[in-house]
Amino acid sequence: MANRIGCILLALAAGMAAPPLAAQDVAPLPQVASVDAPTLTIDALLANSARQSPQILEALARTRAADAKRLTAEGAFDTVFSAEGGSRLIGYYGGTYADAKVARPIEDWGGQLYGGYRVSNGRFPVYEDKNYTNTLGEIRAGAVFSLLRDRMIDERRFGRVSAQADQAMADAERQMVAIGVQRKALDAYLSWIAAGQRLAIYQQLLSLAQERQRGLRRTFEAGLRPRIILTENEQQLLRREAMVVQSQQALAAAANSLSLYWRDAEGRPTIPRPEQLPRSLPEPVTTTRPDAVQRPDLMVAQLRQRLVQDRLALDRNALLPRLDLQMEVARDMGDIGPGGISRSGNDVRLGVKFSVPLEQRTARGKLMQTQAELDANRTRAQWLDEQIRAEIEGIAITLDATARLISLSEQEKQRADDMAVAERRRFDMGASDLFLVNTREDSAANVALSLLDMRLRRIIAGADLAAASGDAEKLGLQ
Repeated sequence: MANRIGCILLALAAGMAAPPLAAQDVAPLPQVASVDAPTLTIDALLANSARQSPQILEALARTRAADAKRLTAEGAFDTVFSAEGGSRLIGYYGGTYADAKVARPIEDWGGQLYGGYRVSNGRFPVYEDKNYTNTLGEIRAGAVFSLLRDRMIDERRFGRVSAQADQAMADAERQMVAIGVQRKALDAYLSWIAAGQRLAIYQQLLSLAQERQRGLRRTFEAGLRPRIILTENEQQLLRREAMVVQSQQALAAAANSLSLYWRDAEGRPTIPRPEQLPRSLPEPVTTTRPDAVQRPDLMVAQLRQRLVQDRLALDRNALLPRLDLQMEVARDMGDIGPGGISRSGNDVRLGVKFSVPLEQRTARGKLMQTQAELDANRTRAQWLDEQIRAEIEGIAITLDATARLISLSEQEKQRADDMAVAERRRFDMGASDLFLVNTREDSAANVALSLLDMRLRRIIAGADLAAASGDAEKLGLQ
């Protein structure tokens, strides 16, 4: 009887050295203070990724190219200065002339405003009579207006509208790329933290087995346990060591993947160190379900639809006849020149120009093509809008279900931890065996891993909702 009591006391002393697998012991990782490697937070990662990611920098370069393209399109409305002159060096006539003109396109009527000055000296043949001016030359101003074709839209204005649309689409695509990059950065960051949390769980399991092995060895050396019990626990110890090694490998792989989104000042990938791991998972990204979807890819689809509508207007413009109105006022100055008195006084001119193609097959064909493209773009934009709304609703369903599953998993984990602690006590009292103890501990660890996955799923769903709804602020882009 005394031997039995001694055995129980020794076993109890050995078992009490192993701490229970409680929630607070499993989830947090031990924090190593380091000045050179501070904790890597989610805000720091997203800010670094938004600033240094090559995909985002590439998209920014494409945006600058679109800005330059718009500036090029604006060049169609630049003011143009032109000048010409000539003189007969040998021959019967010895006239010399010079003519300068400044023209400015009219943006709303498809024509132009212009003004000029010309001056001549000497004599010209009759077929060049228009070169004559008075001694101080002639000043003139005029305007050309498109009354039918090119009045509402023309190639220049469509080129500007197209460049503006390209600029807006490039900016929207930049936002879309940035959202995608930030979403991938979040995935890599969460995978890294989750790998560290799993490593902590397996290290705690290994610690329990190591403490138990030391206690069992003491009881074996005291002659109170058979050697086979040491061998059985050693088998479990080796299995848990293998789990720790695999988890360390997974953590290193996750850190390597995260380095693509965590870069130094020169933009080089930097592998985060284990001591930079946060103590727990970050708070879930909270985004409310939007009433109206403003995602960049939907904005691109809508911009393309508007651009096709403008091209449709341009194609309809090509079916119109051309009717241009020209007005000009001119006045010669100075004494009467060789051209005679007919140049004196004010000269006011008014004219029209009309033309119409007799066949419109090219214009009609382009109009039909553009109309079909418009219908296709309208259907595509509608489908994309419906798809995004369904995606957001699906993520919301996942969030609601995950919140309930987390609550159940937390309760299950508490029960599993209690069962593991109770089973260790029964083993210490000699009322259980090593197989049951290991089974209870493995079950508690599996429940802890399941709870970790549930929490991770909730955070991922929140990030998915922010990306699906185009919430740039939640993804560190504002």
